[in-house]
Amino acid sequence: MSQPVLGILTLYMNNKKQLEERHIYQKMIIEGQRLGLDIFVFTPMDVYDSKKMIHALVYDPKKRTWSRKWRSFPNLIFDRCRIQRSKRFEQLRRFRSRYANLNYLNRPLRDKWTIYQILLKKSRFRSHLPRTLMFRSTADVFNLLNDYPSIYVKPVNGTGGRGIARVEKLSNDMYLIQGRKKNRRIIPAQKLHKARLSAFLLNWRGSGRFLAQQGIQIKLPNGRVHDYRMLVQKNGHGEWDVTGCAGRIGAPRSVTSNLHGGGHAVMMNSLLAQGITGEERRQEVRRTAERLSLEIAAYLEKTIGALCELALDLAIDKNGHVYVLEVNPKPAREVFIQSGDSEAYRRAIIRPLEYALWLHKRTAAPSSQ
Repeated sequence: MSQPVLGILTLYMNNKKQLEERHIYQKMIIEGQRLGLDIFVFTPMDVYDSKKMIHALVYDPKKRTWSRKWRSFPNLIFDRCRIQRSKRFEQLRRFRSRYANLNYLNRPLRDKWTIYQILLKKSRFRSHLPRTLMFRSTADVFNLLNDYPSIYVKPVNGTGGRGIARVEKLSNDMYLIQGRKKNRRIIPAQKLHKARLSAFLLNWRGSGRFLAQQGIQIKLPNGRVHDYRMLVQKNGHGEWDVTGCAGRIGAPRSVTSNLHGGGHAVMMNSLLAQGITGEERRQEVRRTAERLSLEIAAYLEKTIGALCELALDLAIDKNGHVYVLEVNPKPAREVFIQSGDSEAYRRAIIRPLEYALWLHKRTAAPSSQ
């Protein structure tokens, strides 16, 4: 019996056909061979409809080389395509529409606003969601600032901490602004009068779709912001499971903790210890965060369709209350390498493959009827 074939669907970063996660795919291909899973990498640009073939990227672990080979369509597809403003992303839309009948491990996740609204419908999650509004006018921002000492303005489809601004109320008329441009460049903190804030925010938003979100107190004693990256994945039994969680500490003067923006990762427990007293209480908070993340993953899959992994960005305040800042459908794995959690990193690589094998056996098994 031939090996099941998994195609990893991704997008080139640029016109030079460079791949962002090539090293991750190499590890997946090596692990796939060990598990009995044949894996190749492709993008929508590599699909030739007339031939019904794919000019795929394949990796040879023995030679440690990449090459191109013509391959038939795979049994399963693992979609790792991240949102980007390019014709390459439009090609992805067309591919998923044309080949909707293929067996995907995961469906595209909706934008941040849609996900927030879906989660808000379930009362269980409401106390864990920072209040969020669509930034249609500056009145939306000022409405939040009337109720909270700080708020964040962020793109609906942003990734990597790009385009996020933090607005902190200093007095009735004065505000402190910090942020990170879309190119990830940190803008220096500046004080603005209320009369100038509206113009600043409208210029920041531009023509894009943005959210205004309640700010959670996530500053450490040294002034840096922090949060937690929780990764949940389907395992080899088709069940949601916690792969790992790491703390992230932002770069100096940064309003976000993203690694690509200069942040660094640490073990979750060591970061919790900076704000929560007592090992027993810290373990309780961790269990709450894990349980919440698993429930959200199961709920989103039930609502949206097939998913196999999600990363949740969590804020945990000094009282141990857990907030869900964002849900990411195409998470990176490097956070576990940086934090020193090599076992979580290994699980992050292997679990989608084990789930693919489980799914293949389940869909390929003859009916018992």
